[in-house]
Amino acid sequence: MAGLSVQRVAELKARAQRDVDEGLLPACQYALARHGEVLVHETVGDAPSDARFSIWSTTKPVFSSLVWQLMGEGKLDPLAPVADLWPEFGAHGKDRVTLEHLLLFTAGFPEAALDHDTIFDRPARVRQMEQWEPSFEPGTAHGYHGFSAHYVMAELVERVTGTDHRTALRERILDPLGLDRLELGVPEDRQGDLQLIVGAGEPSTEEEIKDLLGVDSLPRELSEAIAAEAANPSVRPEDLLVQCQRPDLVAYGLPGAGGVSDAASFAQFYQHVLHDPKRLWDPAIRHDVTTKVRNTFTDPLGVIANRTRGLELQGDDPTCLHRVGGGGATPRTFGHNGAAGQVSWADPDSGLSFVYLTNGVDRNNVRVVRRARDLNAAAIACVA
Repeated sequence: MAGLSVQRVAELKARAQRDVDEGLLPACQYALARHGEVLVHETVGDAPSDARFSIWSTTKPVFSSLVWQLMGEGKLDPLAPVADLWPEFGAHGKDRVTLEHLLLFTAGFPEAALDHDTIFDRPARVRQMEQWEPSFEPGTAHGYHGFSAHYVMAELVERVTGTDHRTALRERILDPLGLDRLELGVPEDRQGDLQLIVGAGEPSTEEEIKDLLGVDSLPRELSEAIAAEAANPSVRPEDLLVQCQRPDLVAYGLPGAGGVSDAASFAQFYQHVLHDPKRLWDPAIRHDVTTKVRNTFTDPLGVIANRTRGLELQGDDPTCLHRVGGGGATPRTFGHNGAAGQVSWADPDSGLSFVYLTNGVDRNNVRVVRRARDLNAAAIACVA
């Protein structure tokens, strides 16, 4: 553990262990990497040491890294309308949507979805995306595109490479980096090491959320959502995640949320983004996507998006507590968090990358946020 404090690493482990001991999570796994090397890789709880986890939305930077490479090769132009490559996509007012809008989550259709039962049929996917209708004018607001933006990018990748999004990512990014255990699209006969989602706990109360945010009242929409959740206890936050772990969907590889990895491989991926020893990305583009914020719109709670073309930056404004790094890392930290408390980031100042994965869904979102903040601070403190 050269360059890391043994005591601080032990404290990080103790913080990860606490949630397992309290029965909030069945298992978790974390890794620290620095100077191109994984220095710490630990599995805690009811999972084997070589377990892999669904990484959910932390998949997004991995897939975006393929888009960055294609941008560097001139195959994708971030400022060109999607309809230039896919004319029919421009229907219903989407003719102005650009690749940059997709990467920044300003494309205008954050809630758009594909039918999971026909997602394996490319013509059916294409027809559904062509029929999507924006809920706001592209480029005028931020809306978290949990699945939709990356479905569109996957189709663009196929159009310019001639191969599907899983194969392109494997051949162009993951294989050159030697990341065999970080995958998008895992065949059903190789899913035995994937840890399945387990829910625990009760949802956050409105008072807990107000305390976390430091406000006296919440927007009406959020209050109504909290009330609806309390009124329907049979509908659990993990339901969608359970569905997304269907073996056929894991094999398909949802481009914005379907990745599978162990923590060590994922932390190593971020070391490559930091240093690019394999020269997979154009240097100017890699610098741009890891430093240049292009989306400063705020959400209904006033949190600034602080997004680049494919990543979120922690920053140092008062709302940085609610972004990647959680205020515990340094302002230049970049990465992306995921559902159920997955954490992934890299810090250019210390050279550290940190990944935390779990198969537990703690239904108390306030506790999830505070756990991530604790872990982020404990991880960055490990640098001696």
